[in-house]
Order: sequence, then C-alpha cells, then structure tokens
Amino acid sequence: MTDITYIRTHEGWLYLAAVLDLFSRQVVGWSMGARMDRELAIKALLMAVWRRQPKQEVLVHSDQGSQFSSYDWQDLLRTHNLKPSMSRRGNCHDNAVAESFFQLLKRERIKRQTYRNREDARRDVFNYIEMFYNPKRRHSFNNGLSPVEYEKQYFERLGSV
Repeated sequence: MTDITYIRTHEGWLYLAAVLDLFSRQVVGWSMGARMDRELAIKALLMAVWRRQPKQEVLVHSDQGSQFSSYDWQDLLRTHNLKPSMSRRGNCHDNAVAESFFQLLKRERIKRQTYRNREDARRDVFNYIEMFYNPKRRHSFNNGLSPVEYEKQYFERLGSV
C-alpha cells in the first residue's frame, strides 16, 4: 500500500511517500521531497522493490492520485511484476493502513517538532521510520510486536515447518 502525506517546515512543505507491507505494517519504501509528484512516489516504490526483491506478482494499492496513474508509475509496476490496485473515488477506508501510519508519525513525532527546514524534517522522519517505527513500534495487529520482529518470528516459524 502506498500513499503520500505532507509535513510543515519553515522552509515550506516536505512531502513523504511511503510504501507499507500490509502483512507486517512495515514501511518498506519511502521518499521525501519538496514536490508531490510522480518521482516522489516512484522513488518510494523503487526502495520497496530493492528491499523486498519480489519473486512473485505483488499487489500495490494506492489512491487515484495523479502520481499513481502516471505512465511512469504504470511502467514501473509492469517492469517489476507488480499489479496495480486503486481505491474507489472518495473511499478513504481503502488506504486506512497508510493513513494510520501517517497519523502515528504525526502524533508521535511531527506535532512535537518545529522544523527549521526540510532537511531537519527529513532527518527526523528517517529516524522515526528506520530507528523506531519499523524495529521498535509495537502494533496490536502484530500481537504487540514491531513490524521487523513480527516478520522475523513469522519466517522463523515458517523455516521450522
């Protein structure tokens, strides 16, 4: 699942595109920039593909934003054997997992900060995702485990079968 949110800085908006794995709720790809364009979304998806190296077809869900309906986005999906899935127009529940992540990010980190510039915000968001949310943030969906720990335990159980 992929979506985009915005973060206020004194320099202007910083946009964050994130790709979440619905299985574990892990943020597997992300990108930040001063513009909310297709490149922002493409960079986040490329990070997810690089990290996960999918061998089988993978469903990638998004809303109907122009970033996710561009020819470049569609070409990237085809190139990496990714199947597009889009929200119905006006249905906010289809992106509930991504919206939940953005809400946590803003409540737990961003609302407590005043960023001088985009680079300060970028460093802080990176720290939140890679040093806290993925490896440490517990989720009720994951039986109280972090996304990284949830996946680790799943694959250990799978390997012992």
